[in-house]
Amino acid sequence: MQAPFETTMNPLSSLISDEVYELLEGHNLLSDKGVRDFQIRRKFRDMRASDVPAYDAIEQLRDDYPYLQFDTIRKIVYKLNGKR
Repeated sequence: MQAPFETTMNPLSSLISDEVYELLEGHNLLSDKGVRDFQIRRKFRDMRASDVPAYDAIEQLRDDYPYLQFDTIRKIVYKLNGKR
């Protein structure tokens, strides 16, 4: 059983186990921005697979991440940041 203060949810569970995630996070080897961008891309793909128009999907993501501009989310989901 986990201690109450160790309630970290693994947002990368489709890629790595909870144990590996906790180990990487415990040693500060994960990029918060990278994990966030992965989650944004996954949510966008899920919405598009459910026939949500791209514009509406990005607007819904803006509700989840209000500190990000529309164009920033668009760049994340389409990987227009130069890192292909």
